Amino acid sequence: QVQLVESGGGLVQPGGSLRLSCAASGFTFNTYTMNWYRQAPGKERELVATMRSTDRIPGYATSVKGRFTISRDNAKNTVYLQMNSLKPEDTAVYYCNARSISLLKVDDYWGQGTQVTVSS
Repeated sequence: QVQLVESGGGLVQPGGSLRLSCAASGFTFNTYTMNWYRQAPGKERELVATMRSTDRIPGYATSVKGRFTISRDNAKNTVYLQMNSLKPEDTAVYYCNARSISLLKVDDYWGQGTQVTVSS
């Protein structure tokens, strides 16, 4: 059974930091691209950060570049999102996503989400 379990969300003041974790199980973690998405109230879900299993080159949304860092530990089947210099507009539910695309199929798994609130 596939599971993605996020943790680390919470309430933080503007300028503060949080580290999100996503523990994965039930699939071959080191062959999947791992992504962090977020969804704010009334807005569409957006891709925040991504890291492929092969070259581990990260990609970021423009809005978080230079402030957020994605990393993965294949030995622990865990992906992280370090969030620094947080802003009120970063407030959202953050979701962990695992994706594998081949010629034959697409596997797309989601966590339950963790709330991040940036407020003074």
